[in-house]
Amino acid sequence: MSHDSTEPLAARMRPQTIADVVGQEHILGPGKLLRRVIEADRLTNVIFYGPPGCGKTSLAEVIAKTTKRNFVRLSGVLSGVGDIRTICDRARNELGGQGTILFIDEIHRFNKSQQDVLLPYVEDGTVVLVGATTHNPNFFINTPLTSRSLVFELKPLTAQAIASLLERALADKEKGFGNVPSRFDANAKEFLATISDGDARHALTALEIAMKSTPPNADSVVELTLDVIQECVQRRQVRYDKKEDGHYDTISAFIKSIRGSDPDAAIYWLGKMLVAGEDPRFIARRLVISASEDIGNADPRGISVAVAAMQACEFVGMPECALNLAQATTYLASAPKSNASCMAISEAMADVEKGRVQPVPEHLKNKHVKAIGSNEVTEYKYPHAFANHYVKQEYLTVPKKYYRPSEEGYEATIARRLASLKA
Repeated sequence: MSHDSTEPLAARMRPQTIADVVGQEHILGPGKLLRRVIEADRLTNVIFYGPPGCGKTSLAEVIAKTTKRNFVRLSGVLSGVGDIRTICDRARNELGGQGTILFIDEIHRFNKSQQDVLLPYVEDGTVVLVGATTHNPNFFINTPLTSRSLVFELKPLTAQAIASLLERALADKEKGFGNVPSRFDANAKEFLATISDGDARHALTALEIAMKSTPPNADSVVELTLDVIQECVQRRQVRYDKKEDGHYDTISAFIKSIRGSDPDAAIYWLGKMLVAGEDPRFIARRLVISASEDIGNADPRGISVAVAAMQACEFVGMPECALNLAQATTYLASAPKSNASCMAISEAMADVEKGRVQPVPEHLKNKHVKAIGSNEVTEYKYPHAFANHYVKQEYLTVPKKYYRPSEEGYEATIARRLASLKA
């Protein structure tokens, strides 16, 4: 196959054997379980889980070329219940033969009903399931399917692994560009291998564009310079989907960096979310939550800064509201931290939910009335009528301490005031 083939370079360069697979040594290294079962053609139900371009489909192709069993492909996007039944019923009729491996790409796209249809065929061994997904199987695939499968997590490819794939594609005369004289600048290779962010498909696609769109020089050599590669890449792809793990993992890293008082890490994760197209209002809402959950009264201004940033996002919009989010993020990350108010409300709500509901003391009720069985009216003491605007009286029938101010920031002042009132 020449480089003029209409099939994309990334598809042409798929590995033919396990030895051709680059990366994933943690599951494919010598002696590893997955390598052993593929080479022995003893594969059981497996689910490959990992980011785009890390080799999930390539592994399935290797299995297809290695196994002596029937190998059938389905797409989680294009296939329906009818396709599942047709293939699995055919496999059941052939059980006396060599058996069937059913590969389902993007298996997370199957809804619950489709997965339920598939389950009996997997359960009784009619087919051996090989699933590929970018989504965490624990959340997006039915538990009965995952419990009957080995789940292998594939990692993003390293820059070195991608660089080796690029070199292989340029050298391969049958499937790559080995018949086209080229010179790959070292800086350009490093840039492409790094900016692809572990996605081999993205890297090979950019290389193909560069090779096909760059005219050869006077010596008939295609010069792959840094400028050429940067132009072909245009913009870095950020692995981030608003409904996938990248969304939740990144916002988690963002909030935990604020909680950990690391403004540099927090601003990086903010930048990633904004570049990836995250809704700034979602980020602003999380900042408002963090201001009370993680900063609290250690810096009471934190909630004001966060709410102001949220309002600014509504008023200004992107791209300018990135400045407001950055200010709030760095402020909260740099502020003293306390979760005392957060812990207080959690504990109080837990007490109420457990049935420890206390009655309102008579003197705190809206209208002062006589207690049952008593001729006296319990008087409410108005704190502002006493020295220091404070007077000791009962506010809970069964007193309990919920709020325990820390010694951080302004909360230390609060702690001293409460201690002095108690004294």
